[in-house]
Amino acid sequence: MKDWMGKVKPMTLKGQIALPYTWWVGYTGSQFLISLREEEKILGTRCSKCGRVYVPPRKNCGSCFNDIDEWVDVGNEGVVTAFTIVRYESKLHPVKAPFAFALVKLDGADVSLLHIITENLEALSRGSRVRARFSSKKKGHILDIESFELIK
Repeated sequence: MKDWMGKVKPMTLKGQIALPYTWWVGYTGSQFLISLREEEKILGTRCSKCGRVYVPPRKNCGSCFNDIDEWVDVGNEGVVTAFTIVRYESKLHPVKAPFAFALVKLDGADVSLLHIITENLEALSRGSRVRARFSSKKKGHILDIESFELIK
């Protein structure tokens, strides 16, 4: 098949591949993950110019573009701002279905953290209070927070 200039049209195929990779998380990401692993403490960064607190932490403010170097402890509880329940299996998921991907705005933070909720999914709603549950086997990974659980 040829296009309007008489050339062969390029063909495309849809597919999906799993591509393992490793990358450096930087100084900011390293401090965040080390704090999770070694202290079970969730840290954020606060912009000195506008006061916005980011979790996960950022090196630069997304609002005013200021460099950020102030660290704050935001605690391990917060509110679900949005969620979706996953009911199908995939080897790319962090846990076995069913579970929820949820945006959790931790107390003291101005932005939400994407994480998972694995229990009491039928009671989950926007505005639900949740608490981080830490893994007993920590690796310096975001899943050192095993999941968030609803606070009754």
